[in-house]
Amino acid sequence: MDEGVTRWRRVADRIRAAIAEGSMRERLAPETELAERFAVNRHTVRRAIRFLADEGLLRAERGRGTFVNAQPPRLAYPVGPRTRFSENVTAEGRTPGGRLIRAERASADAGLAAMLECPVGAALHRMETLHVANGVPLSVTTTFFPAKRFPGIVQAYAETGSITEALRLEGLPDYRRGETRVSAERIHPADAEHLASPPDAIVLVSTAIDVDPDRRPIQAKRARFHADRMELVFRF
Repeated sequence: MDEGVTRWRRVADRIRAAIAEGSMRERLAPETELAERFAVNRHTVRRAIRFLADEGLLRAERGRGTFVNAQPPRLAYPVGPRTRFSENVTAEGRTPGGRLIRAERASADAGLAAMLECPVGAALHRMETLHVANGVPLSVTTTFFPAKRFPGIVQAYAETGSITEALRLEGLPDYRRGETRVSAERIHPADAEHLASPPDAIVLVSTAIDVDPDRRPIQAKRARFHADRMELVFRF
């Protein structure tokens, strides 16, 4: 990332943090004042404001200025025997979405081999995906699939934007959660960029294994949820 991009993202992060802590409310100060406050030029401030407006945090009103939008409450995300991102988000009255960040082949190390009950060194598909609700980033997930069982999973996800639909195309109509472990950590810089988050944000980390009807593991994943935008609700 070049210095120009880094600069406006830092300004956007500082504005977002100021809004979160309540020191910026309703109407933003003029661009010239913000530029002086953040020691940047007006173009940098304008780019940061446009980014936050695209994210839905701000809105510009011609002749009046830039205003802070009322933020929706945290999304309640159920975690249970059947955990489906699209279904959970839709149930909260929001529109789900997902996109593939990158995909690559990988080999199972000892940890993944234990989770997926496969030999060490077995071929896997590794997918990094971004998940949103109403266009707002909620989570970044790293998922591993056995390549032999699901040879076309990457293409199927790229076409559908849904893990459930991709697995259905790969011949698995249903699956269940086998195990979920939750922790918290400071956000990684790459995740902060994808989640449009301040660099010191905290993410909820869900490490999970999903299984087929015969209890055979089908995927192992590590999801990083934006803690300010959603909460995990465990239902049994």
